[in-house]
Amino acid sequence: MKTLHYYFWALLLIACGMSWSHIAFANGQDGNLTPHILQLELTGPIGPASSDYITRSLDYAEESKASLVLIRMDTPGGLDTAMREIIKKIIASPVPVATYVAPGGARAASAGVYILYASHIAAMAPATNLGAATPVQIGMMGDLGDDKPQEEGKPTKGDTKRQEPVMERKMTNDAVAYVRGLAALRGRNADWAEKAVRDSVSLPAEEALKLKVIDTTAIDVNDLLKQIEGRSVNVLGQPVKLNLAGNPIEPHQPDWRNELLANIANPNVAYILMLVGIYGLILEFYNPGTVAPGTIGAISLLLALYAMQALSVNYAGLGLILLGIGLMIAEAFAPSFGILGIGGITSFVFGSVILMNTDTLDAQLSPSLIAAFAIASLILCIISTKLLLNLRRKPVVTGREKLIGSLATAMDDFTTQGRVWIHSETWFARSEQPVKKGQSVRVTSIEGLTLSVTPLTSDTGE
Repeated sequence: MKTLHYYFWALLLIACGMSWSHIAFANGQDGNLTPHILQLELTGPIGPASSDYITRSLDYAEESKASLVLIRMDTPGGLDTAMREIIKKIIASPVPVATYVAPGGARAASAGVYILYASHIAAMAPATNLGAATPVQIGMMGDLGDDKPQEEGKPTKGDTKRQEPVMERKMTNDAVAYVRGLAALRGRNADWAEKAVRDSVSLPAEEALKLKVIDTTAIDVNDLLKQIEGRSVNVLGQPVKLNLAGNPIEPHQPDWRNELLANIANPNVAYILMLVGIYGLILEFYNPGTVAPGTIGAISLLLALYAMQALSVNYAGLGLILLGIGLMIAEAFAPSFGILGIGGITSFVFGSVILMNTDTLDAQLSPSLIAAFAIASLILCIISTKLLLNLRRKPVVTGREKLIGSLATAMDDFTTQGRVWIHSETWFARSEQPVKKGQSVRVTSIEGLTLSVTPLTSDTGE
């Protein structure tokens, strides 16, 4: 009880210390109430981590009285849900938001187009591009990803439209209406935005400026701030003049929470977590009470489920992986000369290959990672099968089978029923012949808790 009491107070002190640190950090953040420019970095695939980072940063910009939020963007696209959360926050922000596609070589593809259109100021650096905003439906989830251009010899636009699945047309029309609404809100080129959605067209920075898709081009952040100084933008229905001269730039990088969410949402990490979770639970089920495999497996599987929510998961692939693992386990416990094992490995590999269509997230499962887990699973299956076969060949050392045929020693004289000593245990025994104390007897059968024995002619067992 004293130890438990000490643990309680120690945990309480740690919690108080963490709370105090959080309050001090928050006060330090909120203490910057002078006009400043909050600079954010939106790079890589757009997912839940990106949405969390942008929304929390915009909240901080409002609390700290920032004069402008500047988002440097370089993205291949991402999830529709995460993109819409970011756009809702930008539209509702009382602080003007300028999105700047930079540095040179960066792009605002797919979901990036919508975010750029939703921003109060849209800018691009030279040698950057935007476009390819066609929504892509994968499995049971809708994502915004790079679409392939129409190949020569394929049906024309009108024919293709008639042949499109109903759900695909619905998603495309919804995306067109959405991006045209954003273009009308910010006074940008709505016709080109529709082409970017329907035909996956793209534009370099210079042409985007000519077509009034963006507001300006700038070689760097300082150049951009000089160009938009004094410009009036519509913020929540009210004109707001940008007074940025002399305002310091405050970089606001993603914190450990955003980094953790982004790493978990990596397809390769999610794949590893899923397999660790599945194998951990299997080991716990076959060895109840081990605790460690079940605990690690449950945590890993929950993290994998979160990652799969953030990724484009093909549930047929997930089913094939589970089927493959099940077949390999069946091979270990019911050897079928390799048929179940080979089928399990085949199912596992095909399921892993089609598990995640990550083209829209500019990432994919590593073939070497799939091969490593497939080989490891095959080796585990072979080792388990070999161990089980060896166990079957070993002589029985316990139970009913071990008792029958074994020798016991009579503990007293008896003619019909008495006690015998066998395998360090006392058993009741029944014999059709008289037995003397200390005489060796052989067990012939077992009825309940009574042994049927036959006395030997001598102590030598003959």
